[in-house]
Order: sequence, then C-alpha cells, then structure tokens
Amino acid sequence: MNPWVTLDSAPVPGGRETVTLHQRGHEYHIKVDGHLLMSNLTHSSEIDLAELGCGLIKAVKAPSVLVGGLGMGFTLRAALDRVGPQGKVYVSELLPAVVEWNRGVLAPLACNPLADPRSVVVLQDIAHILRTRRSAYDAILQDVDNGPEGLTMKANDWLYSDEGLAAAAGALRPKGVLALWSAKPNKHFVTRMRKAGFAVAEHPVRGYKGRGAHHIVWTASL
Repeated sequence: MNPWVTLDSAPVPGGRETVTLHQRGHEYHIKVDGHLLMSNLTHSSEIDLAELGCGLIKAVKAPSVLVGGLGMGFTLRAALDRVGPQGKVYVSELLPAVVEWNRGVLAPLACNPLADPRSVVVLQDIAHILRTRRSAYDAILQDVDNGPEGLTMKANDWLYSDEGLAAAAGALRPKGVLALWSAKPNKHFVTRMRKAGFAVAEHPVRGYKGRGAHHIVWTASL
C-alpha cells in the first residue's frame, strides 16, 4: 500500500492548531493537530446535510444558503445542486489554505464547486457571520468540528451554545432552516435547540452510501 504523504499544512488563524492535508493514492484526509477531520472516502453524511436542509426550502425560488465549513466541498456541491439557477450558496471558511486546496488538488473530488458562479467564498469564521448578518439566509448548513461535542477547536463550542443558536436564528429569514451535522446524538443539545425556538427533527445518517459510521443531522426550523 502506498504511504501517506503530507501535501500541505497551515496554522488556524488566531489559534494554536495546525490543519494538514494528506494523500495516499486516491484518498485524501484533512486533519487538525493529527485528529482526522474528514476523508473523501466517507462523505455521504455531508451530502445528506445539504439534502435535508435544502429540502425544506425547495419552494423558495432564489434561496440564499450559508454553508459553515468548506471541507472538501461535498456539502457545497450538494447545496448547489439543490438551490436552482437563481440560488446563491455562501461558504464560510476560516482557512485560506483550505480554499486553495479546493481550487487545486481537491477540486475534482466534488466536481469543483468553487468554479460554480453561484458559490461565494467568505473568508470569515461562521460565528462572525452569524453575529453580524440578520435575516440573510433561507438555510444555514453547519458542519463545524464534530458537532456540539467539539473535538478539535474549543472556540467552535460557541456555535452550539444558547447564544450561538440565537445568532443563527437571527441570521435566518422567516421559515428558515438550520441544519447541523454531528458525530453522534446529543439529547441536551436537542433540548437547547427547542428552547431557542426551533422545531427539531433528528435524522440518522451513515458515513458512506448507507454504511460506515453512524452520524446525525438535525434540521431545526423556525
């Protein structure tokens, strides 16, 4: 078997963590301080995130969608495939290096979603966007860290707090949808979403085409 090769690394702005890109043959991994964050071989649940979230706004003629975290582009591609010709998908990405990887070696994996004119990269932390944008999006698709029980960056915990959920609700348009990916169920977080005014549905998903690791996607509607 071919050995893993480290293609690139980049520091997280304002943090101590380092993000690295690795390749072994046709397999790619993105890691944070050695912890596996994503792989191109297990991305079905990232597509499910977009399908479930955008499926609830399909009646909107020209939807505005925010994707939290570019990753390898699979959620962005799936969202673009579902918003129609007049839709726009904004993707919040904190690391310029991840954007460059998706314009380069990772581009073919998700059919180069950044080349689609309906996609707009915003080089900002999604937390800043949620704090400063009001009634801007019909759907927010959030795939940050491992979900409410963060693994890699402590600063991400704010997104799943009462304050973070209130900010997300404020950034949504009437009848908007917040869809969130999680590595596992979390009853306390579901309760927190409902207290924030969301109607919540929990969807079990799998990591790869109906098999692989079990994950969760929540759809939270206003």
